Amino acid sequence: RSRDAPYEGSGGRTSGVSFLLRVVLPDQPGSLGAVATALGGAGADILGVDVVERIGGVAVDDLAVELPPGRPPDVLITAAESVPGVQVESVRPHSGHLDTHRELELIEAITADPGNGLKLLADGVPRIFRAGWALVVVREDGRSYRLAESTAAPETRAGDLPWLPLKKAIVIDPDEYWVPDPWKDLDTELAAAPMGTAPQALVVGRVGGPAFRPSEVARLAHLAGIVTTILTA
Repeated sequence: RSRDAPYEGSGGRTSGVSFLLRVVLPDQPGSLGAVATALGGAGADILGVDVVERIGGVAVDDLAVELPPGRPPDVLITAAESVPGVQVESVRPHSGHLDTHRELELIEAITADPGNGLKLLADGVPRIFRAGWALVVVREDGRSYRLAESTAAPETRAGDLPWLPLKKAIVIDPDEYWVPDPWKDLDTELAAAPMGTAPQALVVGRVGGPAFRPSEVARLAHLAGIVTTILTA
């Protein structure tokens, strides 16, 4: 099976607790299989695998896994890291299977309803990037405003986004002075992509990490660019 293709496991349980496990492992045949075997030995059922990044002989994969009720997520870390060369970057609660084609579905939805395009974008991006929330923001006269926000967007607002306008998509240092304290307290990782040449951007927050990888930032830029083209056509 190609490492570039998502794997959907059959999954024997339906009543367990699902987690999203991000692992860094050697990009070589057998590595992912060894991790899957170790997780299975710990009682985990793999629901899906998605390749996040491949660079310098290393692969970064997101694994959606299910544990029987009562089993702590720590067993996932112990099992995965028992495989030589494997490091667990994060473990987070997850809704279940990985959907790897949502970008196309989101673009189609926005094309069909451009009047609600920004709201559709804000609501769709967290699912695509497995993040907590998303905002579409604009900066005018030294103040920043939300044009659209996802359902779980934080109530606390940043008074200003001094990095607007953007020339390219970026990872934002969560310790920047303008980042509201509640975002920092929740260890929110941040990324942003420009939407056209105006001081407008798509901002994504991933509460508790993991940090945004370069490949994810590139995908975010690509998606924001496509949606901008659709909405300004």
